[in-house]
Amino acid sequence: MDATVTKRWLLARLYEPEQAIIDCRFTLGKPEAGRESYEQEHIPGAVYLDLELDLSSPVGMHGGRHPLPDPQVLAARLAKLGIGNDSRIVAYDDESSMNAARLWWLLRYLGHEQVFILEGGFSQWKAGKYPVTDHQPVRVPSTFTANVQTQMLVDVEEVRRVSEKTADAGADAANTILIDSRANERYHGRNETLDPVGGHIPGAVNYFWKDTQNADGSFKSADELAAHFAGLDKEAEIIVYCGSGVTACPNVLALEKAGYKNVRLYAGSWSDWISYEENAVATGE
Repeated sequence: MDATVTKRWLLARLYEPEQAIIDCRFTLGKPEAGRESYEQEHIPGAVYLDLELDLSSPVGMHGGRHPLPDPQVLAARLAKLGIGNDSRIVAYDDESSMNAARLWWLLRYLGHEQVFILEGGFSQWKAGKYPVTDHQPVRVPSTFTANVQTQMLVDVEEVRRVSEKTADAGADAANTILIDSRANERYHGRNETLDPVGGHIPGAVNYFWKDTQNADGSFKSADELAAHFAGLDKEAEIIVYCGSGVTACPNVLALEKAGYKNVRLYAGSWSDWISYEENAVATGE
């Protein structure tokens, strides 16, 4: 099944006991705004997870601006919210699915496949006159056992090796492709506002994550995404990164939807890469 679901699909299953809905709204620079929006109104039955408090661990010297949460800590948080290994999870946000995709990736990293993203997010749900509420549900705690899929992840040492090989061989000849998911100007090293150093990992190619979506925030079709990524070898290994490991996740989803089978995430991403002074930095194309 596709990783995304429609508003009608969710409405038809809104009150099924195995259904768990997670509100992931979060605004960078305004850390309270997402929870405040949830408390004002949300999809009935939804619980809230915070990008920085729940879907990330505390920032350190390395690991980037949004380090991955400890798998056991996240599993315990999910269980406390009544989400178990048998739950069917639908995530949504209002930020073009970037936070929902982070949760989608994390749950699959924990070995949970029954997770989907609501197309268009909360604003499209509300605009379609679908039900909203300010009632916060009481959830009976469940059991969530993490089965961590380590193969989905790469670390900085592996990215260094790939970068050196790709820079030497050229992106077209490399067996592994590095994809930078940020806006083109940040990839080029211009107008960097989030990180102290601009540019990209040497050898990386640029596919802006928002180019995988339609104007309403829904993901493009599989055929459209296949055309978007047509320059990439489907047999190659693909490593995706962004600024902090969040907006890379919609690109991972889009690549898989387009038929790419070997897609992994560099979770620390650019903000982790530049935390090592010895790492090379490229600018321009």
